[in-house]
Amino acid sequence: MKKEVWKFVDSGQRSASYNMAMDEALLDWHSEGVIPPVIRFYGWKPAALSIGYFQKAKKEINFEAVEKHGLGFVRRPTGGRGVLHEHELTYSVIVSENHPNMPAGVTDAYRVISEGILKGFHHLGLEAYFAVPKTESEKEHLKKPRSSVCFDAPSWYELVVEGRKIAGSAQTRQKGVILQHGSILLDLDEDKLFSLFNYPNERVKNRMRQAFRKKAVAINEISSKKITLDMARQAFKQGFEEGLSVELEPLELSDQQRDYIEKLAKERYESEGWNFKR
Repeated sequence: MKKEVWKFVDSGQRSASYNMAMDEALLDWHSEGVIPPVIRFYGWKPAALSIGYFQKAKKEINFEAVEKHGLGFVRRPTGGRGVLHEHELTYSVIVSENHPNMPAGVTDAYRVISEGILKGFHHLGLEAYFAVPKTESEKEHLKKPRSSVCFDAPSWYELVVEGRKIAGSAQTRQKGVILQHGSILLDLDEDKLFSLFNYPNERVKNRMRQAFRKKAVAINEISSKKITLDMARQAFKQGFEEGLSVELEPLELSDQQRDYIEKLAKERYESEGWNFKR
């Protein structure tokens, strides 16, 4: 049986505003029927901090540290917590809500899409698996994460290795389209990460940091071999093809489409009105 053809684009290292604008543009074009479902890989230059759509920027983020480290900053259109995008492969999946293989529920769709990430970890030789909350208290905690740090906050169908979270993802649904994007950490600068958030005091910060170490891990901390970005790209592209049972073909953007992304980046994702709306 012939596999469905989806599009694939690796847009390379881009600014924080461009990255969010391109995800939104792909969502728009898919909703209009201009492009089929698409999987995108990307990186961040400069490294950046992104926050979830509902986070309170000035309350939760230490902007002196953001500036000191020379980081970009952007509010995502998706929910979730703060993410330091540095030594990672970032992915996005754009697919219609009414696609025959997409369940109606958010968590079930997350599980289906994340099958591609799971397969990618397996290709890298990591025994990743989905951890599902079992008790009522675990489920309640999912609704009210106390930390501003993404990888410290649990989620449904979490991808874990040796009991620790290894990928962080977020999802939104707009115009009948699912946008899921997330970070696959190769390495992590923990000192830098924890300098970017505000805490009531040092004791709370240290407690959060200790808890984080037990909950989250980067690939190269547990892999028996050094995983490069190119190795990750190859493994996860293959993983998505297998996990979603699709064939990926290159997406070529027109000059007009590229101009639209640049315009959207400048007008929305570089604006204070968007980034500091909360």
